[in-house]
Amino acid sequence: MTAFFSRFSRPFAALTSWRCSPEVNVSINLCRCVSLFVTMGKSDAKKTSKRKRGGDGEATEAEQGTAANNEPEATPKKPKSAEAGDQAGSGDADKKPWNLKLCSWNVNGVRAWLGKEGLEYLKKEQPDVFAIQETKCSDSKLPPEIKNVEGYNAYFLAGDQEGYSGVGLLTKIKPLDVKYGIGVDKHDKEGRVITAEYEKFYLVAVYVPNAGKKLVRLDYRMEWDQDFRAYLKELETKKPVVLCGDMNVAHQEIDLANPKTNKKNAGFTQEERDGFTTLLDAGFVDSFRHLYPDKKGAYTFWTYMMNARAKNVGWRLDYFILSNALERNISDSLIHSEVMGSDHCPVVLLLNI
Repeated sequence: MTAFFSRFSRPFAALTSWRCSPEVNVSINLCRCVSLFVTMGKSDAKKTSKRKRGGDGEATEAEQGTAANNEPEATPKKPKSAEAGDQAGSGDADKKPWNLKLCSWNVNGVRAWLGKEGLEYLKKEQPDVFAIQETKCSDSKLPPEIKNVEGYNAYFLAGDQEGYSGVGLLTKIKPLDVKYGIGVDKHDKEGRVITAEYEKFYLVAVYVPNAGKKLVRLDYRMEWDQDFRAYLKELETKKPVVLCGDMNVAHQEIDLANPKTNKKNAGFTQEERDGFTTLLDAGFVDSFRHLYPDKKGAYTFWTYMMNARAKNVGWRLDYFILSNALERNISDSLIHSEVMGSDHCPVVLLLNI
């Protein structure tokens, strides 16, 4: 038996030529089967691994991401947005006839926005009219690339204070007339309103005053709301109105992520919300809520702090508001929350007019 165990420890090649009792041969054959089974198992495992890695031994992108982050996550995180995905709205615009596309975006500084390739969005989207707010740039310092966009007529209004407020309008359709301000000096010196007259409607691009930290400008905001509403109603005696821009108010609790903790903060005070309600009651319609009254998570502004955009902790401050007479002309109202370049995102209105 000592000789048996000594010879059994040699390679299997030696075993094949060694003769012993039938009992020992059974043991040897059993060892051979086990060895063959293990070898086949290793071979299959290698093939399976190779298939998972694309057949060439290289790890897939998902595997590389898992290895790098030590987390079982195959796809990168994207900012959350409204229920319809990155674009809040029906997503069925192609099914609804429209012949006019309007776009509005608070760019939070036109020079910084240009540096973030903001014009690429304009070139891709190709709206008929593109309104921007918070240009924060005097007319003399406007970059030529925003004043000379091919195919567009450009109009800008800056406030008296450099680096503050300011609005702009780029339009493929040359307006019949363009008016700056609303005719009230204390408001107009801040550069907040451009009005373009078209054949069938007025388009008013606005950057509404913010009530400020600790609501230091809330009283002024209330004066503004009243005077601005009167201006819109005066226009409406001649033609219907399309109002777009940063209204600096979340109208309803559904229009911001944290309503309970913001009731005493600028943009969600009862006074500002009531002012918005009064505007709608005067004969105007919020195009987005008209189409999507119950849609949650549809925001247009996110603070740069606390990773708010990735968490979709936002506010809906940017609107398209129309005279009731144009309600039937609304084809869709969209929020392009996937578009970066500012702390706001663009909003789009499709009209059949």
